[in-house]
Amino acid sequence: MTAKVALADIAPNRRRGGDVRVVLGPQTAGATSGFLGVLALEPGESVSEHYHPYSEEFLYVTRGALTVLLDGEPVELGTDEGLLVPIGVRHRVENRSGAAATAVFQLGPLAPHPSLGHVDTEPLPGADEPHPGIGGPAGCPAGEH
Repeated sequence: MTAKVALADIAPNRRRGGDVRVVLGPQTAGATSGFLGVLALEPGESVSEHYHPYSEEFLYVTRGALTVLLDGEPVELGTDEGLLVPIGVRHRVENRSGAAATAVFQLGPLAPHPSLGHVDTEPLPGADEPHPGIGGPAGCPAGEH
């Protein structure tokens, strides 16, 4: 199946912070091996810490600068720089700069079930306490970022 999907046609997911949109994935394009999306963070925004028990994550900054905390250690990424987040590594993405930033992310392989694809390790924005868990209300919808 060939699928063309426009970023503007995908509703932003702000549950974990920032503007996260899965452009090509199981739900949007019928993908079976992973998914690709776009992350936009304004200055001071972040995506809460989490990890993927089954997937590697590739992150490539297309505009601006981001700080990625890998198991708590900062890695600075500028425009046209990428980072591999290994399976099981806790990561948090922050925009510590004074300008908007955009990155493309890809995860693969998919978890054996969508509810197993994502584990939160800190409170979600607006939550009062940590909500670690796999899938479900705290996890990615359909196992997507």
